[in-house]
Amino acid sequence: MSPLRWDVLGAAALFAVPVLLLGALGTLDTDVVVARLPWCLLAGWVVSSLLRAVFPAPKPEPKGRRRPHPAVEAAEPADA
Repeated sequence: MSPLRWDVLGAAALFAVPVLLLGALGTLDTDVVVARLPWCLLAGWVVSSLLRAVFPAPKPEPKGRRRPHPAVEAAEPADA
């Protein structure tokens, strides 16, 4: 599974928000923030993988069978 899927990136962004806020407030140094962001991506990948394992994607509905069109009979020329 690719670590750069949309669901993984969305979860990683959710986990990165508190880290970025703590960095913006000055509680965490820039080096610490940069060091923790890959862990946010890993946590997003783990959460996404667990959710996919517990709730598998629904199976697509089978497409309905197409009925063949009735053969159009050639109109006979009117010889009157």
